[in-house]
Amino acid sequence: MNKVVLMGRLTRDPDVRYTQGDRPLAVSRYTLAVNRRFKRDNEPDADFINCVAFGRAGEFAEKYLKQGTKIVVSGRIQTGSYTNKDGMKVYTTDVVIEEQDFAESKAAAAQNMAASAPQPSMPQPSAASSDGFMNIPDGLEEELPFS
Repeated sequence: MNKVVLMGRLTRDPDVRYTQGDRPLAVSRYTLAVNRRFKRDNEPDADFINCVAFGRAGEFAEKYLKQGTKIVVSGRIQTGSYTNKDGMKVYTTDVVIEEQDFAESKAAAAQNMAASAPQPSMPQPSAASSDGFMNIPDGLEEELPFS
């Protein structure tokens, strides 16, 4: 069985491209910083996992995910290779996303963003959104293939 579940924060905004043809397909790529459970001396605290989401999942990433967003994803590991412009073979490992969900409320996300990089123009969370429940963005009522 090839199944992986990860929780982490996006290291950058998703890079979204669309395939060519009659029915363009969204292809969203992003990297998750996933904290390690145990830290050993002289080792990094996190792993950086490349993820790719196709179709509606890719459109969701484009619309709602941004750098610093904490999400939970599930999918499968896929390996591949290609020859780069210098003629060297490059091996790749990606998580192909099947499901992706927010892992924190908007209020918690706003607090984390404010703590890491204060921005005066950033709106402060309202008292109504600090109850610990996540506000679902508009437009998600429709049935999505990755829900």
